[in-house]
Amino acid sequence: MKIHKEGHRSIAIAIIIFAIINLVTLFFISAYSPLISWLIFVVTFCLLLFIFSFFRIPRRAHTIGEDSLVAPCDGTVVVIEEVQPDEYFKDKRIQLSIFMSPLNVHVNRNPVTGEVVYSQYHPGKYLVAWHPKSSTDNERHSVVYRAGGKEVLVKQIAGALAKRIVNYLKPGDKVEQGSEMGFIKFGSRVDLLLPLDTKIDVQINQKVKGGVTVLGKW
Repeated sequence: MKIHKEGHRSIAIAIIIFAIINLVTLFFISAYSPLISWLIFVVTFCLLLFIFSFFRIPRRAHTIGEDSLVAPCDGTVVVIEEVQPDEYFKDKRIQLSIFMSPLNVHVNRNPVTGEVVYSQYHPGKYLVAWHPKSSTDNERHSVVYRAGGKEVLVKQIAGALAKRIVNYLKPGDKVEQGSEMGFIKFGSRVDLLLPLDTKIDVQINQKVKGGVTVLGKW
């Protein structure tokens, strides 16, 4: 397991804060109240482990298939419905949304092999990720892939805790299925807008793994 590059600064800051808090506790509290001192150590150590865990990149064998659409992130499927898109597409699409809790791996991956034809950042609000309007009102970054004559839009959406969306793609990029597209820090959601003839292979409340779980085929 590796640590994602987006976490290096956050982890360094967390280690410094952990050290300062526990040094202060050691010199000013431990002699008078060792129980409180140990409690502070345990709590801060658990928080430090959480920060390390959040930026983890586990070893995985990624799914590769020209006719397969793989999950761009870890999480839980919370929406599968037909919608009228508010961006890029004019025709109706299937929206498939994946909620990412703070405990999930937060690396975002390309769901298909193809060409990036659209990449756009949108500032916005920070509604909770499961809010119905988070898809259109929250801070987000949208990418459209063209693969085998089909187009897929993937939308990284900030949540109440997610304050930074990172996206590495620009129009014209050629990408491989399963390679990194970006990262969202601390709790979020990813929406996919798919052609109506996509055969969906997952269900509501199903757990999925980024780069591994096949969401659908065409």
